[in-house]
Amino acid sequence: MSQHVVSRTAHISAVLLLAAGSTVVSQAATGATDHSALRRGTAGTSTNWSGYDVTAGGYTRVTASWVQPSVTCSGKKNAYSSFWVGLDGDGSSSVEQTGTDADCSRGRPAYYGWYEMYPAAPVNFTNPVSPGDTITATVTSDGAGNFTLLLTDGTKWTRTVTRSLTTAQLQSAEVIAEAPSSGRGVLPLANFGSVTFTGAQVNGTPIGSLNPNQITMAASGIVKAQPGPLSPDGQQFRVAWAHS
Repeated sequence: MSQHVVSRTAHISAVLLLAAGSTVVSQAATGATDHSALRRGTAGTSTNWSGYDVTAGGYTRVTASWVQPSVTCSGKKNAYSSFWVGLDGDGSSSVEQTGTDADCSRGRPAYYGWYEMYPAAPVNFTNPVSPGDTITATVTSDGAGNFTLLLTDGTKWTRTVTRSLTTAQLQSAEVIAEAPSSGRGVLPLANFGSVTFTGAQVNGTPIGSLNPNQITMAASGIVKAQPGPLSPDGQQFRVAWAHS
């Protein structure tokens, strides 16, 4: 894995999310969480990512599915968790990604989908997301700076976004559970229990066949989220929450 990763420096303030059941507004409009590039910890760890990625370069497609977790909230605390697939972000300064969040906003659960094309700000979808929904996410590049980001919530809705980013290096591809970030750094990780990613493929090949990096989320010696082993077909794994 690369030893130098460019971290986000977006100007982002406190997280402003509406409670579950309400319309979720654009993060770009409010200034909220971002789904940042990998922040390196010790070997095999990151302070904000947990899952698997590949970093040999030349990646043009990544896809995976998961069942939207139910988040456990306490008091009036804020906490955040994101689940996504993406290109770049590990060893490159851009990130092209789409997925869902399971957050606690003042102690109340909030669920929503989003996409991000860093350095542009992330944008939320207004379509409803509920725990137990089957989510499928795909990011595809034509190799010339044009991207299609597809997010589907079962039979309920599909959002397709096309964007261009000519500086994208297609350096990495990843399937990740994340503790999002703000301008102050990595935010508290919401207790999402666990999430199981299935059908995880890169360039049409099981991610497990590409010698992927296993990434544990940890900070100050405390494990926050732990990925399990890949299934025999190389397309399925579980990430379990451990600590906020």
